[in-house]
Amino acid sequence: MPLLRRRGFTLIELMVALVLLGIVAGGIYKVLVTNQQTYMAQTQRIDLQQNLRAGVTILPAEFRELDPADGDILLMTATQIQIRAMRQLSFLCIPPGLGGGLGTTVTMTVRADPYFGDRVFDTSDSVLVFYEGNPGTRNDDTWLPAELKIVTNPSACADGTPGYQLTVKPTWLGGTFNVAGAVTNGSPVRGYHVVTYQLYQASDGKWYVGQQDNNAGGTLQPLIGPVASNGLQFTYYDAAGAVTAVPTQVASIGITLIGQTASPIRQADAPGVAYKTDTVTTRVAVRNNPRCGPCL
Repeated sequence: MPLLRRRGFTLIELMVALVLLGIVAGGIYKVLVTNQQTYMAQTQRIDLQQNLRAGVTILPAEFRELDPADGDILLMTATQIQIRAMRQLSFLCIPPGLGGGLGTTVTMTVRADPYFGDRVFDTSDSVLVFYEGNPGTRNDDTWLPAELKIVTNPSACADGTPGYQLTVKPTWLGGTFNVAGAVTNGSPVRGYHVVTYQLYQASDGKWYVGQQDNNAGGTLQPLIGPVASNGLQFTYYDAAGAVTAVPTQVASIGITLIGQTASPIRQADAPGVAYKTDTVTTRVAVRNNPRCGPCL
């Protein structure tokens, strides 16, 4: 066939082809954008649910250790709680020498095994020492707080087994508690930090549940979040189930967390994009040591 008689595409055919190509490309682009938005929305929903799961794992685990009757709750509001958070547990192998004249500090030695905690005692810790008092009654049983000043590691127990010697500055040296043998060999010693959990707004404008380690001089750090502006609510109940504002009467703590996605996402039940929120509510019983009265 002569070259000049070969037919090409007409302008109309090219225009039709371009229109069809545009329709197909537009459809593919829309599918890709929808898939991307769905992926991002699903990722943020997963992050939201993980935040809530972390919240209902961490906070109840901390609060379950509390004994409000012994002063473990230092401050409580609807959006903030300050507690003595337990971090270590050991047992005396050389109890403090009480009953005589005492200086500003006393020493005691705890066993290295068994020992429970993520690290050895250090001077950023405070301790609670169990006071037995009169072994014939429970009326005088209590936990005595003390500031930890020196940790000697290693230091042997009386039987030669490994231990840690603790030099503490108590607030209970005089008077009622300075009784020989009232703190016995084998008594538990608990290490704690004063820790604050609260709702706060960070510099990025978002709201978080923050944690502050007051003993170590730490600053408020985000622990759970982002959450809604009302994303943390505490309710305190006494042993009868009534709401109470008295720290020593708290028997259980209600926790409500309202999580929020980090950015607005497209939602199936509403046009446009918006923040997705989800709520979880739980209630934890604290470690109350019931006081009978009178105890024998």
